[in-house]
Amino acid sequence: MENNANILTSILPLVVLFAIFYFLVIRPQQKQQKAHAKMLSELTKGDKIVTNGGLYAEVIKAEEDFIKAKLNDDVIVRIDRNFVARKIEKVESAQG
Repeated sequence: MENNANILTSILPLVVLFAIFYFLVIRPQQKQQKAHAKMLSELTKGDKIVTNGGLYAEVIKAEEDFIKAKLNDDVIVRIDRNFVARKIEKVESAQG
């Protein structure tokens, strides 16, 4: 009986640490990945995006693996969906 108690007291801290790690790290990261995947799947023409490289662009056409985006009036590029960092909901103008 005492041997079982020793095993329980030695395993319990590991279980508690794993639970803390799960709720503080793993679960929020999974939620963030799901939200990012949803955002990527819902990109449509006219949406403003920022790439992982820091480029601001406007979506022209959302294709299966790539996104055609306009950087300015003359430059249109194809961007891999995996390199879209975020969607810009509201463009704030600089007031000077």
